[in-house]
Amino acid sequence: MRLLNVNSSLGLRTGGGTAERTFQMSRFLAKQDGVQCTVLTLDIELDARRIEALAPATLVALPCFWKRFYVPRRGWREIRRLVDEADAIHLMGHWSVLNLLVYLAARRGNKPYAVCPAGALPIFGRSATLKRIYNFIAGFAMIRNAAAWVAVTATEFPHFEHYGIPRTQVAVIPNGVAEEDFPPTDRKAFLDRHRLPDVPLILFMGRLNPIKGPDLLLRAFCEAKDAFPDVHLVFAGPDGGMLETLKQIAHAGGAAERVHFLGYIAGRDKASAYHAAALLVIPSRQEAMSIVALEAGISGTPVLLTDQCGFDVIAERGGSVVPASADGIKSGLIEMLSAPANLKARGELLRDFVRTQYLWESVVQSYLVLYERMTGKHAR
Repeated sequence: MRLLNVNSSLGLRTGGGTAERTFQMSRFLAKQDGVQCTVLTLDIELDARRIEALAPATLVALPCFWKRFYVPRRGWREIRRLVDEADAIHLMGHWSVLNLLVYLAARRGNKPYAVCPAGALPIFGRSATLKRIYNFIAGFAMIRNAAAWVAVTATEFPHFEHYGIPRTQVAVIPNGVAEEDFPPTDRKAFLDRHRLPDVPLILFMGRLNPIKGPDLLLRAFCEAKDAFPDVHLVFAGPDGGMLETLKQIAHAGGAAERVHFLGYIAGRDKASAYHAAALLVIPSRQEAMSIVALEAGISGTPVLLTDQCGFDVIAERGGSVVPASADGIKSGLIEMLSAPANLKARGELLRDFVRTQYLWESVVQSYLVLYERMTGKHAR
């Protein structure tokens, strides 16, 4: 079976969780017998190491003309060729010029395609007017004309229903994690590299922008910090427009000396951050299913996350779920940090749960079943 996976970016700095999902699912699908997987993306944030790690999947990267909206410079002929050669197509995300072009080629060639918005269907954040125009022109049709619909969690069902797709037709296929990417590391070396003190660390991993809620976590920390004088807060992720605001909040809250901004980290350094942390906090205002929760979990690090992350199932498996507010996160911090001896046990419980449910080797089997149903062909 020949598969074409489409995502505007595979770069973790700009593409985030959807980029990682596309990257991992593609390389694990390509490892299956009888499967050829090609990834179509734009040439943004691609380096030799990232490309090499995608193997045995094949990469086609079109030149990007306008990074603000991920508009390809050219490539219609190449898109048509890839679509014509594919048995099934998988569109990741929604607000994408590249997805639109592939959709047009798929309709022209009568090729079946699946859509996996990964939480992107609601109009949220910037460019609301442009998103409404996009939906009016083609977005609604793109969703409705798909051969299959994929939700990361059941919390996306209402999103699909808004586009006219009954929840009974939507397959739930969760995010996954590759355990080999998060081996144990030297905590002291990580602390020294980033000039961090040898104290319990609360970790935030992600872009510093409103949808991820770093301000909610910081305000909660400032209010709870006096109860835990040895605990520091670490933000690891690229600036999405909030860095200076966060620094001002930390200063005003008397926590500037205990708040650290590492910027973007990846690879082994990212794995080290998870292992070095006592607790990962995901304060998102909206998210389909947090991949960083799986990454922390497979590293044995307990997780505190909001009820907007689509992953409430971890509440009884080593994690804690709270309202998406500064007060809610503050309560969660106090509850978890007040029993530091239990944090390790909670992390081990979460790791066991992630291993049994969310390794990519298992997750991609659900995709193969979906593609076989779409095409009538057997991949294996």
